[in-house]
Order: sequence, then C-alpha cells, then structure tokens
Amino acid sequence: MPLQPWAWKHRVETLEPRAAVAWGEVARRLYERLEQLHTGQRKRLHATASHDLLIVTGETADLPWVEGIEYAAPDAQASGLWLPTHWQPDVSTELLLQALSVRFSRQPLLLWHEPALVIALDRQLPLDLEHHLPRIQSLWGNHADT
Repeated sequence: MPLQPWAWKHRVETLEPRAAVAWGEVARRLYERLEQLHTGQRKRLHATASHDLLIVTGETADLPWVEGIEYAAPDAQASGLWLPTHWQPDVSTELLLQALSVRFSRQPLLLWHEPALVIALDRQLPLDLEHHLPRIQSLWGNHADT
C-alpha cells in the first residue's frame, strides 16, 4: 500500500502525553533532568535514544519537563501509531499505520512532524542510573561532533 500525500494539522484537542520527545540540546537537558529524578519516578520510565534524540515514555504524571520539550501519545484509532500531542495527520490514522507497516515491520511507531521521521518504540529500556543512562551518555559521547 503506497503512502498517499498527506499533511500535518494542529489538533483541536491535544492528546494526554505518554512520551517526552527531545532533540539536540533539549535532549541533553532532558537527560540531565532524568538524572535528578527520584528513583521511584525514574523506575517507572523507559527510554530510547539516538545521537540527537531522546524519547522517554511513561504515565503522564511521571514524564519530566524541560524547556523546549515536546510530547507524544498513542493515537486513539491506531494504537500502534504514536503522534505529537499537538499535531495530527489530515488522513485516517488507521490507514496511515497500515501503509507505514509495509515499510516498517516493528511497532509501535512514533510518527514525528519536524523533523519528519518514523521511529520504532519497541526497544525502549527501563531508565536506571547504572545501565541505561550511562549507555545513552556513551552513545552521545561517540557522536559529539555530529
């Protein structure tokens, strides 16, 4: 099923956040915030990262805030598709997920508006100071010049 042209539009009602999404310097501030969280709160969160991106998932009340952060949530009609809380596609999200599933075998998928990306969320790990946070820091250290 080929992807048909579509565009983003602002949501009339925002979704309740289930993921914090941060890029670049905002991702680094989010990382620092995660280090400061109470252990109980941090243990309820999961994360995935790349060299310029940090995504933290959890219950709304547990998600951290830093200036510049954006949020995402699963779509009500297509639970395997996560979207920005303030943006939505102007096409059926069920059909959009079907089309994306042809190209991306892993789910759930985060479909992001800017930069335009599709990110698999199936490999998130629990946040802890001993393992996952140092692994993220190491990843970023290896890509400091990019």
